[in-house]
Amino acid sequence: MTWTQEYIPLGNLALSALAAAIPIVVIFYLLAIRRAPGQVAGISALVAAFLVAVLIYKMPVSTALIAAIMGIAYGVFPIFWIVITAIFIYNMTVETGKFDIIKNSIATITDDRRLQALLIAFAFGAFLEGAAGFGTPVAISAGMLVGLGFNPLYAAGLCLIANTAPVAFGGIGIPIIVAGQVTGIDTMKISQMVGRQLPFISVFIPIWLVVLMAGWKATMEVMPACLVAGVSFAVLQYLSSNFIGPELPDILSSLASILALTVFLKSWKPASIWRFPSEQGNKEKAAATLPSYTSGELITAWAPFIILTIMVILWGLKPVTNLLNTATISVYVPGLHNVVTQVAPIVKTPTAMAAAYKINWLSAAGTALFIASILSAVILGVSPGQFFSIFGKTFKQLTKPLITIPSVLGLAYIMNYSGMSSSLGLFLAGTGTFFPFFAAWLGWLGVFLTGSDTSANALFGNLQAVTAQQVGVDPILTVAANSSGGVTGKMISPQSIAVATAATGLVGKEGDLFSFTVIHSIALAVIVGIMTYLQAYVLAWMIP
Repeated sequence: MTWTQEYIPLGNLALSALAAAIPIVVIFYLLAIRRAPGQVAGISALVAAFLVAVLIYKMPVSTALIAAIMGIAYGVFPIFWIVITAIFIYNMTVETGKFDIIKNSIATITDDRRLQALLIAFAFGAFLEGAAGFGTPVAISAGMLVGLGFNPLYAAGLCLIANTAPVAFGGIGIPIIVAGQVTGIDTMKISQMVGRQLPFISVFIPIWLVVLMAGWKATMEVMPACLVAGVSFAVLQYLSSNFIGPELPDILSSLASILALTVFLKSWKPASIWRFPSEQGNKEKAAATLPSYTSGELITAWAPFIILTIMVILWGLKPVTNLLNTATISVYVPGLHNVVTQVAPIVKTPTAMAAAYKINWLSAAGTALFIASILSAVILGVSPGQFFSIFGKTFKQLTKPLITIPSVLGLAYIMNYSGMSSSLGLFLAGTGTFFPFFAAWLGWLGVFLTGSDTSANALFGNLQAVTAQQVGVDPILTVAANSSGGVTGKMISPQSIAVATAATGLVGKEGDLFSFTVIHSIALAVIVGIMTYLQAYVLAWMIP
């Protein structure tokens, strides 16, 4: 049995889009207003999506159920697999006492919370996004900030917002590569266009972070450091995306930012050391009495994160990935594979939607992290019994996210296979000459729904290109805007929220974190939308 998507089931695009938005309204309401736990919001939105798909979009019950199950499966693997292995490595350093050494060694660079946030949330987080993506940067960097003594809500929120700058080029450039595949547009041109949008955001994200955590007056004290971090990142992001390609901008930009900021802080210090008001004790005295460590102690303590870095880079290399992918098991999902047909204007010709669940157990980023955890355990002197004990504690810590993440992915898959996401996209695409502004919001919506810039490009990339041609705008611009706008939705994606709360011990407080980030997400999406609109009609010379 086959089923063809209907994008205007209520006979009116606005009404159909309103119906399609019901699951999004449910999850926004539960997280932002009711401050409900993530698993409650996720399950409720999943149920709402199922009912809308079946009752309004007339999707067969069995097809909707199988779509949900496939999404849930992807939520468990590979997404949850990444989360649990990343947090497991962090937990091992805590259990063995090595994180105290890490914490103190960072404090020798700077004991100022503002500057620590720039180093870890912005620069190191961007490096992890470029090397692995898919939740790794937030899980690791947020956990590190909490270990340093950051307020957990701020640690999670800052890492989510900082993750704006690198997302479009995350996972060795896979979002841009996918955008090129689904649209037929040259990947290099999309890379160049995104590289002429995001650097403007990257420059002031460090300033944005510090203002958020400390206020404007305290930000002015560290403005030179903010500019060093942001400008060094933005310059390398522009150069690498425009002259090398989409694979390396995050890696090169983050390394440039880390190096520039570390060197700068060797010769420059803020007028005062800033800590959160809740932190007690004499700041100057604490900084002056930091213990000293031998080179061997420092290398041992940092070894898990050094190994993690090496592994995610190794796993991201194309020859290695191709080799590891030979072990991938692909299962065509019965009852869903080639059952649902997409039609114009979402696709050029009627196309049956594939539904293959890929178990890339060897090439998955989580596997790289798990191997890193084994190597780390050997170096840290963790016994097999202690290894499994810490892993068990980590799993127990993440039982609620194990419900939240799969339910959110189930929601995304129902909305994608039922055509609900496409109804919302078509509604935004109907804005005529204002479409360049809303192109960024289409990306924002895609990432909010799926938690992934890659998935958002796969979902809306072709729609962006088709609509741009209809309104007389270069499709390179709008396809790029899908990625650039998408990064602003990452911080409020329920999937990202679940990862961040799991890493910082805020499970059950997903609503608080959502409320913390949602205003910033909307504000940044507006900025990207305005930038895209100007590039369409005023600054068209910027389009490659």
